[in-house]
Amino acid sequence: MKVLVIGAGTAGLTAAGFAARAGAEVTLLERNERAAMKLRITGKGRCNVTNSTTAPEELIAQVLTNGRFLYGAFNRFSPADTMELLEAQGVPLKIERGRRVFPQSDNAHDVAEALLRFARQGGAKIECGRAIELLRESGRITAVRTEDGRTLPANAVIIATGGCSYPKTGSTGDGYALAAQAGHIIVPPQPSLVPLECHEGFCATLAGLSLRNTAIRVWDNKSNREIYRDFGELLFTHFGLSGPVILSASAHMRPMQAERYTIRLDLKPALSLEQLDARLLRDFGENVNRNFINALNSLLPKSLVPVVVRLSGISAGLRVNQVTREQRRALCELLKCFSLRVTSFRPFEEAIVTAGGVHVAQVNPATMESRLLPGLFFAGEVLDVDAYTGGYNLQIAFSTGALAGRSVTIRHAIEVA
Repeated sequence: MKVLVIGAGTAGLTAAGFAARAGAEVTLLERNERAAMKLRITGKGRCNVTNSTTAPEELIAQVLTNGRFLYGAFNRFSPADTMELLEAQGVPLKIERGRRVFPQSDNAHDVAEALLRFARQGGAKIECGRAIELLRESGRITAVRTEDGRTLPANAVIIATGGCSYPKTGSTGDGYALAAQAGHIIVPPQPSLVPLECHEGFCATLAGLSLRNTAIRVWDNKSNREIYRDFGELLFTHFGLSGPVILSASAHMRPMQAERYTIRLDLKPALSLEQLDARLLRDFGENVNRNFINALNSLLPKSLVPVVVRLSGISAGLRVNQVTREQRRALCELLKCFSLRVTSFRPFEEAIVTAGGVHVAQVNPATMESRLLPGLFFAGEVLDVDAYTGGYNLQIAFSTGALAGRSVTIRHAIEVA
């Protein structure tokens, strides 16, 4: 049986390794000269390979789109299986905060090379080329045509081309075009887990400022309701906001429309309004003869002080003993609800994953096979599934890749019988 896997990333290498070990003649077609390019830069080069969560239900809870579709894949190939596979390939692992699993070396290249070994040792061959067309006869897939004019015969094809995030690594949406040739609906791709551009110009003056313990809420101005809240670290940038809590928040801003969403920051989440007012009174009492702008340095980061003063409407040169109770109250409310209007996502080049992709209703969740074209399978980010950060997206790639790789040979065995 000839199996062609398109895309030598996490999902593709996993699928190739399992299909080859099940006896298939496997060829991996990769458009880059080097395999697993995106994996090599994952997690800023550290590679959060999975999350040590155990139950499929816990994994599904971290999936933002079509989580139930992944139940079978997670159940058949769990985070424990991922960890066992990598350690068997010579990559010792460690578990960090939030049950995030990393290679002990903190080197993503070690993970990429381990998956290459897994595929090659199983017997898979890797060829360089870009697939552009699925060839069919009598309602079955028979071959793939490449950009350079080759025709590669195959009894089954696994599309594992990734999404559109980090396009310089080769993820440019090729798999969507191939799936569409077979009649698959493609949910329009959009960036997810991506920094946000904001309307407020003061973001540029705060660029580089990191706030480690900040509560955020996302407000949908169209529906006039809160749609997400979180707590953690964020980063001001020249264009707006980034950092872990912002990346997670971005996944809930669908569809993205200019200024539909507002980020509301609580700069002092440990204090109630009354406690914050008491803190201000104490600080003002210790700086009774100073100007207002010089009395906030112990409360806020230095670069944030001028911004807060300007937004408060209180004169920077006003003596603190002249600040009224009403002004102080308004200042407290500003610090507890520091708002920024979101204008857009940053581009795909900066997104960790892609939301959208091959509509899962047209894919069998028990096998990852197309419901429209026998012999066509999908794995990884090309599917319309995406999750939070924390190793969950790579686990989706491992689980769907393993399931697709195992399923191709089972399908062929049934047909031959």
